[in-house]
Amino acid sequence: MPLGTLNWEVKIGAGAPARLDKALALGLPDDAGLSRSRISELIRAGCVRLGPTIVSEPDAKIEVGQVYTIENKREVSNKLRPEDIPLKIIYEDSDLIVIDKPAGLVVHPGRGNWGGTLVNALLSHCGEDIPTLCHSNRPGIVHRLDKDTSGVMVTAKTERAMLSLSTQFSNRTVARRYHALIRGLPKTNLIGQHVQANAVKVNFETNGWICIDAAIDRHPSHRLRQSVVQTGGRDAVTRIRPLQSLADGAISLVECKLETGRTHQIRVHLESLGHPVIGDQTYGTALRLLPETAGREARDAAANFSRQALHAVSLEFLHPTSGKKMHFESDYPRDMRHLLSLLSRLSA
Repeated sequence: MPLGTLNWEVKIGAGAPARLDKALALGLPDDAGLSRSRISELIRAGCVRLGPTIVSEPDAKIEVGQVYTIENKREVSNKLRPEDIPLKIIYEDSDLIVIDKPAGLVVHPGRGNWGGTLVNALLSHCGEDIPTLCHSNRPGIVHRLDKDTSGVMVTAKTERAMLSLSTQFSNRTVARRYHALIRGLPKTNLIGQHVQANAVKVNFETNGWICIDAAIDRHPSHRLRQSVVQTGGRDAVTRIRPLQSLADGAISLVECKLETGRTHQIRVHLESLGHPVIGDQTYGTALRLLPETAGREARDAAANFSRQALHAVSLEFLHPTSGKKMHFESDYPRDMRHLLSLLSRLSA
């Protein structure tokens, strides 16, 4: 039963699944609106207690009669301060804000970035009473873009919006499209074929999309990187389709659709295919320099692009209050427009 705003108690009954996340999903009321994947996230975030003890493993074994508390507190670190950082707002109402995030803006605070983030800007714009999941330093944040990825994203202003949007992302019902400039040209002559190389499964679909299915986990030796793994990790699926061949096929403009939302997912998956994102300082560095066939001007332009050429072009979700389908788009920022214009001219 609810204990308060977005707080629940679940008593484990006879016949409950052996895993904690599955048992909580079964024991919660329907109006809680929490999927099992969302419950797993809350467990990992320290939002689930057995008595006074925090339980942080979704696959923890349960026992009949145990009582678990799922909490969603409004505790925000006292390190966070409102900052008057300009926001390019695409849409805003009493529940949410849709922004056009510039490259270079960190979404939420973390080690080394307690200021100058989107969260600091939201605290200034909305006031300090915006909701946060559990004990997180991410008030208003329901998804994120990497620091050097630009484009459209949505943030929550109310607990209702936080819960609804978070659940939509967890249930994979939010439609997200990205455009990227990548090295090389993905194969387009394998329609209907399925290829697997090590841990990467690639399906060349009949509708022109290429489906990349490869689990992702933290890199074993590079803390700031993610990598494709053969065992374990979190499932990750990205679909891409080529839009334009540039610089004699040395670069392609591609569209990407996320089916899951793992850290650095698009960048890791494209690197795994041998087509890293142009300008990416973390992935595909060995392939950063284009072949000589691309021409000196294109090679220099790609080598000097200072961030990953990745832009979130559209976002579609259901409004948390009205249920209306909301669709928003973002134009390429100046640096990406300039690079694309130059490459298009060189390809003419």
